[in-house]
Amino acid sequence: MWGGGKLGSSGGWFLRVLGPGGRNTKAVRPLISSVYVKNQLSWILQIKPGVFNEYRTMWFKSYRMTFSCLNRIKSFRYRWARLYSTSQTTVDSGEVKTFLALAHKWWDEQGIYAPLHSMNDLRVPFIRDNLLKTIPNHQPGKPLFGMKILDVGCGGGLLTEPLGRLGASVIGIDPVDENIKTAQCHKSFDPVLDKRIEYRVCSLEEIVEETAETFDAVVASEVVEHVIDLETFLQCCCQVLKPSGSLFITTINKTQLSYALGIVFSEQIAAIVPKGTHTWEKFVSPETLESILESNGLSVQTVVGMLYNPFSGYWHWSENTSLNYAAHAVKSGVQEHPMSAEFAFKGEAEELQANACTNPAVHEELKK
Repeated sequence: MWGGGKLGSSGGWFLRVLGPGGRNTKAVRPLISSVYVKNQLSWILQIKPGVFNEYRTMWFKSYRMTFSCLNRIKSFRYRWARLYSTSQTTVDSGEVKTFLALAHKWWDEQGIYAPLHSMNDLRVPFIRDNLLKTIPNHQPGKPLFGMKILDVGCGGGLLTEPLGRLGASVIGIDPVDENIKTAQCHKSFDPVLDKRIEYRVCSLEEIVEETAETFDAVVASEVVEHVIDLETFLQCCCQVLKPSGSLFITTINKTQLSYALGIVFSEQIAAIVPKGTHTWEKFVSPETLESILESNGLSVQTVVGMLYNPFSGYWHWSENTSLNYAAHAVKSGVQEHPMSAEFAFKGEAEELQANACTNPAVHEELKK
């Protein structure tokens, strides 16, 4: 019932009870009661034929009210949920081993990470320009000054450092210890970056409680196609964002073309990236990504395609999202307070009772 928009088995049974014209030929006793146990509500419907047949309109209204209330409660299910703890992880241990072996190659601009170096020509302006829309006045030379950004899966800091140079305070996190050592070493050559950037060896789930609603922006560039639990990962991204904060994602679409070019050609033929770097089953389409984001209270603002030319070594924007794409989503600025389930159903019960009291016949039948 909580997971989707369709009626559950109990809902289907209820409609079958109505039969043609809303009549029921079975002898069932009418009584509506609610049971509230550990935040889970169970409605037991028992129907008296006499009252139900004569006053079925009232029962329809109650049924509609009940499911309307359930839908309102459903919209808050992620806010009710406890923040993810360190016992839950989205980190794939196999991916960790893969990137551990490549940790010393992050800053080789002509090596296997050359496409990521080149991608900065697109993703840095993409992040900067969208964030500047939220800043009324910015400092020349440091347009992102005062903003707190979380770079998830920062690797060796290829994207973290440019964001720091734009004036932002950036925290880069990565589960691979050797990646963070490489990033720490590289930023130490620039005293300015050394003050603006902080690196941590951890997963996103490990800091979600201490950093809830902390960041103006979260960046997950070329990361979501490597996690083992996409929904949990995106929920955590939402939880660490401030209201009206921005989430930036670049990733690979799940299409036949992405398999042919992203895995067969890039890994097995041209060796642009090492074999085993990507798993096609983990690729995610823009539609799936948008659906998960919106269910977590984020509104997708932009989805745009990205194409890489392996011969020139440059990226460019495209209307075609069948390979790589970038997405920008914004968290809702008004955080609603979830309605207490007990309060919500109390209101439903009171209205139903009022309707019953206005009709003496129904009132007398319900007392039996």
